[in-house]
Amino acid sequence: MTLRISPNRRYLLDSDGRPFFYLADTAWRLLYRLDRAETDHYLCDRAAKGFNAIQFVVFDIRYQPNRFGHAPYTDDDPARPNEAFFEHLDWVIGRCAELGMYGVLLPNWGYVVTARTPGGEHYLERPLVDQSNAYAQGLFLGRRYRDRPVIWMLGGDQPEHGKSEVFRLQATGIADGDDGAGLITYHPRGQASSSQWFHTAAWCDFNSLQSGHLLENPNWQMIEHDWSLDPPKPTLDSEPMYENMPQFLRDFRPRADAWHVRKQAYWAVFSGACGHTYGCNDVFMFWLPGGPEPTFGANLPWPIALQLPGSHQMGFLKELVEGIPEYASRVPDNDLIVRTDRAADAGHVCATSSADRNLVLCYTSHGHGFTLDVEALPADLLRARWFDPRAGEYQEPILLPGRAFHTFVPPKTGEGYDWVLRLEPA
Repeated sequence: MTLRISPNRRYLLDSDGRPFFYLADTAWRLLYRLDRAETDHYLCDRAAKGFNAIQFVVFDIRYQPNRFGHAPYTDDDPARPNEAFFEHLDWVIGRCAELGMYGVLLPNWGYVVTARTPGGEHYLERPLVDQSNAYAQGLFLGRRYRDRPVIWMLGGDQPEHGKSEVFRLQATGIADGDDGAGLITYHPRGQASSSQWFHTAAWCDFNSLQSGHLLENPNWQMIEHDWSLDPPKPTLDSEPMYENMPQFLRDFRPRADAWHVRKQAYWAVFSGACGHTYGCNDVFMFWLPGGPEPTFGANLPWPIALQLPGSHQMGFLKELVEGIPEYASRVPDNDLIVRTDRAADAGHVCATSSADRNLVLCYTSHGHGFTLDVEALPADLLRARWFDPRAGEYQEPILLPGRAFHTFVPPKTGEGYDWVLRLEPA
């Protein structure tokens, strides 16, 4: 299950060269909150919905010990791994593999390395992972999981905070341990991308950004920025707004629903992202009534929150994009958009296409109409279909000539009614 970067350095492929659209769920506290039966229930649900990656943290002293009474390291010393904890992690990764998913492992949550909060305030008296032990920690993890389906995600909601050498040493240890088999990226703080610090770092195989927890978050701008960098490197939004998360993480604020998370997923992917991460506020912390005090206003028991519609709808996006011919040549293609029928501050329309433009997908977040230059497409006769990202279904097709400009109006407009137009030769 080894992954690699596509020849054009834009996307991810499996070892046989087939498209790998990274579709992750956020499960930061998985190793600490769940027993094995609960873990299996969670993983089976996500696999059934089309997820192929699960993001979770190995070392986070805030939540240890786990349900079995184990912490990852004795006395929080990375030189003293606790075999019982890692045997459970072995089982989790093995179960992911059986279900066709990758474990996206954060060796540490960021403050373990920086000793600071994302905003820079001191959090620990001293880092628990530094230049003296980062390589050894990475080597241990890399060796242990060298033959397993693992993607490595350093950082953990943190800017670089002057710790680039620590992260380099940790990445080097991982690569030495697994012979460079596992891809490595970096999870930054909100409104930042790993490209800010590590775009040219040899160890960082693809960029990861955190657009953050806003209802109307123009995350496509961050993806477009990363896409424009030279040399190219794949990028994705590894922490957008979570479903049922209140805006700005304040429980009295409006909460995100499936439409909000769909918008950010389609905006990012159609702007060039190599995949996307979904999250649910109640699921990432595996909250239950009577359990640990919820953060960020979690209010749904996690087994119920598993069934929020946004998680199911992410699979529709994955299937849609993986069906693009010559997957790795897909490009953002907003040059086709001549005009949009929307207010300047309401929504966003964006397009992506195969390199030969024989397939074009255009997303309108609020169901606003838009005009495309269809004469720029190679076919003389086009078939147009509206795709409903809520249900994963197509409307009846229409035929139109591939001449001049054409205005497309979705079946329904307004908040909650996003649509994808699919154009291809008739």
